[in-house]
Amino acid sequence: MNPRRIVLVRHGRTAWNAAHRIQGQLDTELDEVGIEQARAVAPLVAALGPVSVWSSDLARARVTAEEIAKEAGLVPSYDERLREYSLGEFQGLTHAELEARDPDGFARFRTGAWDGIPGAESPLVVAERFSAVLGDLASALEPGECGVAVSHGAATRTGLVHFLGWPLEHARSLRALGNCGRVLLEQRSSGEWALASYNV
Repeated sequence: MNPRRIVLVRHGRTAWNAAHRIQGQLDTELDEVGIEQARAVAPLVAALGPVSVWSSDLARARVTAEEIAKEAGLVPSYDERLREYSLGEFQGLTHAELEARDPDGFARFRTGAWDGIPGAESPLVVAERFSAVLGDLASALEPGECGVAVSHGAATRTGLVHFLGWPLEHARSLRALGNCGRVLLEQRSSGEWALASYNV
């Protein structure tokens, strides 16, 4: 039996990515490089024959998803559960600004230890909302079908380890996803899901 597959795609680059400014759930747009990245990745994802494209409702993910969906002949749908972490008081700061203001907080931020960021979502909250939408996407697929979820780097890492049943700390062992980096999940005959490729 052909496995169900889910492709997770991080959005293309934004000017804030290039400037090392913390985005979180602030709604930033793709820059010219990001638009080209989205256009380049779209045929690669479309070649997998997806039947659906789901996306975070933030603009940088939406535009990336629209390029993929257009290439695949689909219409994307949007779900706020695929949003990036809300990073509270860190949102809008550059890495240099955060390091100057809160060296300990910056050190924790760099290692992915995001519990305790003032006003931010906890990793468990992000893990639960993200893995829930992956469960919904998986349930909507027939055997052999492929679905796409376009989201954000940190939320994707946290959500996928929770979806796979791994301890949340394992998310910090995965390297950061590149802009338009892709993750492939495949369902085994046992019904369990497995990580087939990461950051392609």
